[in-house]
Amino acid sequence: MSTVKQHYDEVLSDVYSWLYGGFENSVKQYIEFFKKHQIIPQGSGIAIDLGAGCGFQSIPLAKSGYTVTAIDFDAKLLSELKRNSEGLEIITVQGDLIDFDKSLNTSAELIVCMTDTILHLESREKVASLFAKVFAALEAGGKFIITFRDLTYELKDADRILPVRSDENTVFTCFLEYESKTVKVHDIVYQKTNGEWNLSKSFYRKLRLSEAWVSEQLSQSGFSKIDSTVENGVITITASV
Repeated sequence: MSTVKQHYDEVLSDVYSWLYGGFENSVKQYIEFFKKHQIIPQGSGIAIDLGAGCGFQSIPLAKSGYTVTAIDFDAKLLSELKRNSEGLEIITVQGDLIDFDKSLNTSAELIVCMTDTILHLESREKVASLFAKVFAALEAGGKFIITFRDLTYELKDADRILPVRSDENTVFTCFLEYESKTVKVHDIVYQKTNGEWNLSKSFYRKLRLSEAWVSEQLSQSGFSKIDSTVENGVITITASV
């Protein structure tokens, strides 16, 4: 059975920045995201980025004044983050985000878990456990920001085939296979090298989580103020201590 880590190793890591429209473009998008949500240091200035990848969120947070610990299991993506963050207060940690508290010596002002990272966890029980750890790790007035796609609505037939992105050298297509609690995501990537097209393919599972379920779990973990928005199928939840 393919795991999330295997899927990134075999397919996603090499095309991740390209998939999201390029590194610089994605960083700019999250600079605007954090400005829109008025996310600036007001306490300790310590931020944790769970599933940091190549730094789309870590770099904007560090540029706005946070000291960031960026946690991800993928060495390639963390190397990309390091190359693009010289001079910024970012510490990278390669490991399982569920164990983020082992890398934390003090309370954090901000913890983020974005771009579907929460859906990569193995079960709803793991999600609930993570929320409890996040609540315990935040200082008074601290915030937890999550973004994820709403996969509770089931696409049918050929609509499950999604043309994600393409250019003259790379074609990325996704096929969704729905299960009761998860979606099996099949990624199919053709890349042209020396005039020849080469195929990479793999799959992994994402949890099907609703906004209502996530908000309820956050409330049960102790968060007192929970705000959510939905835009283009992406749910953004901000929970405050």
